[in-house]
Amino acid sequence: MHAKTQPVFGRPVKSLKQAQQHWEQGLALSRKGEWRQAAALFRKASDANPSDSLYRLNLARALLRSGQVQEAKAQTARILKAEPRNQLARQFMGECHCHEGCYADAARVMLDQMGDVQPTAEYLQSLGNILFSAGRYKESVEVLMRGLALEIDHALSHYRLGLSFNALHMKHEAVECFTTALTLGIGNGELACRSLMAFIRRELCQWQAAEEDLAAMNALIDTLEERTVTWSSVFASVTLTDDPARQLKASRACSNFYGHGVQPLPALPVKPLGEKLPEQKLRIGFVSADFHQHATTILMAELFEMMDRERFEVHLYSHGPDDGSAMRQRIKAAADDFVEVGAMSDRQAADKIREDGIDVLVDLKGHTVNCRLGIFAYRAAPVQVTYLGFPGTSGAHYIDYFIGDAVASPVSEALHYSEKLAHMPVCYQPNDRQRALPQPTTRAEHGLPDDALVLCGFNQPFKLSSEVFDVWCGLLDEIPNSVLWLLHWNDETPDVLRAEAARRGIDPARVVFAPKIPSAAHISRFALADIFIDTWPCNGHTTVSDALWAGVPVVTWHGHSFASRVASSLLNAVGLPELACDTLAQYQAQIKALAADPARRQALRHQLEAARDTAPLFDSARYAQDFSALLRRMAERHAQGLAPDHLL
Repeated sequence: MHAKTQPVFGRPVKSLKQAQQHWEQGLALSRKGEWRQAAALFRKASDANPSDSLYRLNLARALLRSGQVQEAKAQTARILKAEPRNQLARQFMGECHCHEGCYADAARVMLDQMGDVQPTAEYLQSLGNILFSAGRYKESVEVLMRGLALEIDHALSHYRLGLSFNALHMKHEAVECFTTALTLGIGNGELACRSLMAFIRRELCQWQAAEEDLAAMNALIDTLEERTVTWSSVFASVTLTDDPARQLKASRACSNFYGHGVQPLPALPVKPLGEKLPEQKLRIGFVSADFHQHATTILMAELFEMMDRERFEVHLYSHGPDDGSAMRQRIKAAADDFVEVGAMSDRQAADKIREDGIDVLVDLKGHTVNCRLGIFAYRAAPVQVTYLGFPGTSGAHYIDYFIGDAVASPVSEALHYSEKLAHMPVCYQPNDRQRALPQPTTRAEHGLPDDALVLCGFNQPFKLSSEVFDVWCGLLDEIPNSVLWLLHWNDETPDVLRAEAARRGIDPARVVFAPKIPSAAHISRFALADIFIDTWPCNGHTTVSDALWAGVPVVTWHGHSFASRVASSLLNAVGLPELACDTLAQYQAQIKALAADPARRQALRHQLEAARDTAPLFDSARYAQDFSALLRRMAERHAQGLAPDHLL
């Protein structure tokens, strides 16, 4: 006979033992990543002992890991109702909101407890990260500092502090924090840390240190496998190196990170193979944080306006700020529907896009700041595309097409793209003919000598390297009476670059800096240059378009990656492919030949001025027709039941 079970706090001992056994079995399954099975056992444990918050919290965690976010939140809410001071439960509720992309809600939940309970170091670490994700960078710094006062050797907090300092444009402080994190050991976060450090040090023109970080970054990228899930600054990889194979590996791992644990929406039915897509309106959705005064939107504004409304609807999904600019108003007026999704989770935004019946969904951010690739991981639309905002492959299995062209993304490089290549007939980059034309201004107004040959390098400092600056200073040395005209992008670089020029035997006074000014005035100022000398391996992109629009000839040197071939594509689209060089020696020779030939420079200037009305690069109407036709080809393949394929 079995001994009679004695009750403990009103619940039989046998029931409590079973709860313990279910919990232990659930833990074993969770260690294997078998979250759905673990959730079933944690649920049994919680049902057997409903008052045990640990069992219920484990259930909530397993539910979240298996994609059941709402039920995870419901289980956590039950704990908080009974135990409002339970820091673990409140912290986990914040994690649930973060999983949905609702960082403001996550911060609110966690800050609710801060008034009357002394938070643990772990709580502060989590809250600091959430505040950073919510864009509340100063608060993030404060909270992370409090956490480090309790646990000074917490490497991840130093890393997150670096992220916040970087967002506050405190670059030196950011590097110090990342260095500390690496010294303490940040584990799987090393690639993220190294890539960010390399990029920031390039922004600061700390070239030797940046090269060391790049070497370490590349070594870490080489260890990535196809299924690796990790975040890194992919932008650093695609702009600081010319290795498209490594770029794909970094992009893929980061896209896996954004899509990790996402259960795609149910697939939409396709029409029988061979059926033609009817001549109905296609609904095209564009997702971006940059629908305001931003380079991407400046390029695209006229494209949105000129897309044929008899055949297309343009839906813009904005997850960025409203800056109140004229460009913001213009872009909203250009859309058939303008939807704010910034406060929505990735799933909620995907549901909205699916509800709107979008046929082709276009991501304009890629792996840039404030991207929302998680929306695309849900497969919100039957055809999904990456375009314009990021100069490289997304690496995402949930993105079907990469819009490029035969020069910037030649089919010979297709193996380095996770997407199928979709080529525009001439150039992938749109332009806006409504942008300001250069207006008369003088060199004296901008600190330039009237009689000098002005070599302009208006790309951002992160595109400069020791090699680029060596070549530029060599040009200054060989070209009499020349000056180098650079952008004053941040307060750190002018003194550094003047010192670097002096170290190379160049009078620092020959390096002139141009402050940031509004776009129209910048175009007028740009026209004062004689030659735009491009950077490598990342060219000027929008900047080169600005130079060509201003009538300034551009000399570039292209490599293998997309980012290194954009300027060549732009030159091809204005009828000047001969200014795109295959080697560094050709690049140097081309610049010196132009410098010595004022008549040719003047002829090129006249050709570029005429190109505003004649060249494909600036023919917005033609571009809109070609772009629309390319999108329709994508949709038509899907409607015919065909898998995505290169559209060349």
